[in-house]
Amino acid sequence: MKETVIKNFDELPMFISVATVAKLFGISQSSGYELMHDKDFPSIKIGSRILVPRDKPKDWLDEKMAQ
Repeated sequence: MKETVIKNFDELPMFISVATVAKLFGISQSSGYELMHDKDFPSIKIGSRILVPRDKPKDWLDEKMAQ
């Protein structure tokens, strides 16, 4: 399977999955699930899926780095 290379946030869909979040942060998919269940991480549940609005991971990371 061909792996998608993400060059900038504008290329992402409006909502991203746990697999995409894991790729963005360079973590495993299971760590991505743990992160998405963290109360401070900006995820939403739609049906049975946990998704993240496209711009929120960068905002969250910038906030964490400023602390």
